[in-house]
Amino acid sequence: MNGYTVGEVARLAHVSVRTLHHYDGIGLLTPGARSPAGYRLYSPSDLHRLRQILFYRELEFGLEEIAEILADASAGTDDHLRRQHRLLRQRRTRDQALLAAIEREMEARKMGMSLTPEEQFEIFGTDKLAEFTQEAEQRWGDTDAWQQSQRRTAAYTKDDWIAIKAESDASINGFAAALRAGEPATGTVAMDLAEAHRQHISRWFYDCGYEAHRGLADMYTADDRYIAAYDEIEPGLALYVRDAMYANANRGQAAGQVQVG
Repeated sequence: MNGYTVGEVARLAHVSVRTLHHYDGIGLLTPGARSPAGYRLYSPSDLHRLRQILFYRELEFGLEEIAEILADASAGTDDHLRRQHRLLRQRRTRDQALLAAIEREMEARKMGMSLTPEEQFEIFGTDKLAEFTQEAEQRWGDTDAWQQSQRRTAAYTKDDWIAIKAESDASINGFAAALRAGEPATGTVAMDLAEAHRQHISRWFYDCGYEAHRGLADMYTADDRYIAAYDEIEPGLALYVRDAMYANANRGQAAGQVQVG
């Protein structure tokens, strides 16, 4: 028997037999042959067309749109690959931007804020911060830092949060600029940025000593979401920030500075 049965194709492509029957029914993917018993048989070229269909479905094209795309006789395999590559890159850019926004939301929820959805959107670019409350509380809810942060931020006004957001943006942009300029993570410039970040946390949220700051630094490289958000700004930024925070903690503790937290 030359060809693949519908069941074999379903297993290979991880789709249902019903889906393949539907594609056949609408003329999107019609098997090129039949067995002596009348069963559908898919050829290698049919499987290639199915891969193209599934690529475009993953990119959220409708079946009618896919049919029109594949009906273009002038478009060869290379054309489809280039189109799919471009679309995937565009989607990745959108996804990374969304991920960065979500990370900002999660950080805000971790610190605990009282803003209306409209104010959240105005300041942070989203009105969905409440969705991350449960995760943040599960992660930090039993810590003194969480409790202290909740007490402090409960009284913050919209202007306070605007100031916090501006300082936070300035901090991450400073790290990114230092990385681009070739400043070492263990150098004075990067360590000073890390110290300013530690002071920012202590001033607005909770008493952040050097050990606590190291713990925060570890989170930036242990959580893929943080890595993606930081590295979207500048490749390697998450690791750079972590190393700078560690270096600053070492510097501060070696100098015998008084710390809290």
